[in-house]
Amino acid sequence: MQKPSVAELRPVVHPPGVKDRRSGEHWGGRLYMREVSLRVDRHLVTTRVTPNQLTYVMTVAAAFAAPALLVPGIWGAVLGVVMAQVYLLLDCVDGEVARWKKQYSMVGVYVDRVAAYVLDAAVLVGFGLRAADIWGTGRIDWLWAFLGTLAALGAVLIKSETDLVGVARHQQGMPPVKETASEPRSSGMALARRAAGALKFHRLVMGIEATLLILVLAIVDHVRGDLFFSRLGVAVLAGIALLQSVLHLVSILASSRLK
Repeated sequence: MQKPSVAELRPVVHPPGVKDRRSGEHWGGRLYMREVSLRVDRHLVTTRVTPNQLTYVMTVAAAFAAPALLVPGIWGAVLGVVMAQVYLLLDCVDGEVARWKKQYSMVGVYVDRVAAYVLDAAVLVGFGLRAADIWGTGRIDWLWAFLGTLAALGAVLIKSETDLVGVARHQQGMPPVKETASEPRSSGMALARRAAGALKFHRLVMGIEATLLILVLAIVDHVRGDLFFSRLGVAVLAGIALLQSVLHLVSILASSRLK
């Protein structure tokens, strides 16, 4: 079977709205990965590979971010970035192959969401273990592993708070929430939400962004010869994750998403 061209694939696998989804499309997908995924798609759509198989591989890549970060030095941080980028690529590819083959699955949607949880948690736990210096010759400082796990918990809570809106609405027999419902009813809350959105500090606890930060901190620490900035980064991410989990919950309760 002849492989389709990128031009043939694009209108089918990138229908209007795919790149414009406010909460469903990562900036990396819009910026570069959707173009890379198109080149991968054309080699997969003529094979027997299913979208669900790709989603399972994506989940494994997400989980491997944690052990990748445990490799000593800069190379561990590089491997963490690679695992996160493989995850992002497959997160694009599985849906695109599903659209081309018209193979849609509720299982695929569910596992795709699980993979997003796994990536964030794996990266932040792995970062905490890096900062604890588990490969060092001295005493392991478990405080940093604890803070990394705390950051992972906060990141998972943020995602859970969003997903549980859909669960609550479904149990009440209500339709899926609209994008406009995310705006807080209070003008003060709306202003605070826009300010937080402009700063985007909350993105630092997301797996893909966190791996990029970890790489930068690993380079600085390599120059210094210690783990000072990695440990500072773990503490900052733990604080951001816990603060954002509270603010995100307040934002949901102050919006129309549960009305």
